[in-house]
Amino acid sequence: VQLQAFGGGLVQAGGYLRLSCAGSGRTFTRDTMGWFRQAPGKERDFVSAINWSGDTYYASSVKGRFTISKDNAKNTVYLQMNSLRSEDTAVYYCAADRDSYFYTRDMRQYDYWGQGTLVTVSS
Repeated sequence: VQLQAFGGGLVQAGGYLRLSCAGSGRTFTRDTMGWFRQAPGKERDFVSAINWSGDTYYASSVKGRFTISKDNAKNTVYLQMNSLRSEDTAVYYCAADRDSYFYTRDMRQYDYWGQGTLVTVSS
């Protein structure tokens, strides 16, 4: 079972990026999928999640700027990030909470993790 996150890069403040997280080895249709991020020297924090029925959840710091979505046919979840700020600079990780309808911000509840993709926002 594998999650592969990609789409990170260097972008100017105010710009946008779209992260993708492709799953393989099992179907993630019945999972809650989440995005977390870890800035240098800081703990890993919750960013967003989407449950298997399509309900979405966001950290207050990204609400209104980021949008999570998924394509079950492609077994892929996305994070559209707009109006990026320097404080969004971090390694972004995708994760799957297996067979879970109710989302959680607790990273310990997630069963599978991607390798992370670096997002750098220059001011």
